[in-house]
Amino acid sequence: MVRIAVGSDHAGFPLKTKLAEWLAAQGHQVVDVGTQSDERVDYPSFGFDVAHRVVAGEVERGVVVCGSGQGICMAVNRVPGARGAIIRDEADSLATRQHNDANVACFGARVTPTEDAIAALNVFLTTDFDGGRHMARIEQLDRTAGDA
Repeated sequence: MVRIAVGSDHAGFPLKTKLAEWLAAQGHQVVDVGTQSDERVDYPSFGFDVAHRVVAGEVERGVVVCGSGQGICMAVNRVPGARGAIIRDEADSLATRQHNDANVACFGARVTPTEDAIAALNVFLTTDFDGGRHMARIEQLDRTAGDA
């Protein structure tokens, strides 16, 4: 079982709900930070909330959803230590976990069908980071931009 924070804006709400249901059915503990409807809201606060919980160790992974996945991913990546990645398919999940040690999966509800998102999320949760030559890059990402 993995403890996972999920969050979305209004555009991502339907997909976030389906992903959260799937996660719970797989036995994972889901922490839903909102939104709880399709009423218009702004994505940054939900992306920040999930990212902060991941970085603080309150959860092991995060899942965020907005219309395209782009905006909420930008919010996630503003939090030092969070490594959000746009996930469109299983290949994205595999590469970003193996090479980038992504800890937040970012989905676009308007561009990724539910079945594809579930399959990709499964890969995201079951793929380990390769480490090795990729570790230096993770260390660079975890430094602030001013230190790079």
